[in-house]
Amino acid sequence: MSKKVAVLVAGSWGTALASVLAANQLNVMMWTRGEEQAAEINEQHSNARFLPGAELSPLIRATTDMGAAVEGASAIVIVAPSSAMRAVAQQLKAHYKPEMLVIHATKGFETESLKRMSTVITEELECEEGQVVVLSGPSHAEEVVKRCPTTVVVASLDKTAAESAQGLFMNAYFRVYTNRDMLGVELAGAFKNIIALGAGMSDGLQFGDNAKAALLTRGLAEITRIGVEMGANPLTFSGLAGIGDLVVTATSQHSRNWRAGSMLGQGKKLDDVLNSMGMVVEGIRTTQAAYFISQKYNVQMPIADQLYHVLFQERLPRDAVEALMGRDPKTEMEVMKLETWEQWHS
Repeated sequence: MSKKVAVLVAGSWGTALASVLAANQLNVMMWTRGEEQAAEINEQHSNARFLPGAELSPLIRATTDMGAAVEGASAIVIVAPSSAMRAVAQQLKAHYKPEMLVIHATKGFETESLKRMSTVITEELECEEGQVVVLSGPSHAEEVVKRCPTTVVVASLDKTAAESAQGLFMNAYFRVYTNRDMLGVELAGAFKNIIALGAGMSDGLQFGDNAKAALLTRGLAEITRIGVEMGANPLTFSGLAGIGDLVVTATSQHSRNWRAGSMLGQGKKLDDVLNSMGMVVEGIRTTQAAYFISQKYNVQMPIADQLYHVLFQERLPRDAVEALMGRDPKTEMEVMKLETWEQWHS
């Protein structure tokens, strides 16, 4: 009998990952709060709101009963928005068993506590951090569901858990690497959404390729600087979760963060942008979190800082760019925290 995997919730990325699992002949039960959405997935094999035009495998079923979704599952894939992660994990606790593999694929922070998603999950499930795996990397749901070649990374403190997740997802079009640096993979996946917002804003302002190339390059330096200070492996930011995900999110119209930034660059108000998107734009909450994280760790994040002022303090995008360009002269090669670098290379 095929293994059962539960996927919580039935948004675009959760549906795309369910499709990968179904392609691997796994029985997938998706959990959603919407009765109509569950019926559509079960009867029409589609999820038109989130992935219009995609035909879903009959191996994918849906339910509004979380207990039924999780019962008998060998693995649980959580793809809730960062703002809903704690509530979903709280609801999952009654049905979770320690032998279940828990994988999350959410890129963001809990804004109020500044905690990573794996921390939120382990707190609510009362499990060890090594029991959680994070899946990240350059992967638009719209392309994954079409079986376009995609490569991601799964990270966990537990090598066996990461390899188990790798085995669940890997196939001919969805290549999966493992990484022990779960902290770095989570930080890279979350922080790159900020730079993607900025890249969209640059395009909305019609600043051209030079500006965007500079933004991505300095953005990666900014992400790496704060990540290393927080204890991550600097090499992680040169991998799939770092530069790979940054490139795809900051250059594609599939990207919600890029689209939101582009509209802001064109002069639209944040509330109007969010209303027109109809889906969560994680980079907005992440920018808010990064603003306070950088202060906590005393690390300069000038791009995130300027985007925070645009998003939450009504600074004009052009004024933010002028502030970035007018900063004091600096050397390109900043010195990172030496003891952290040595720790990862020992």
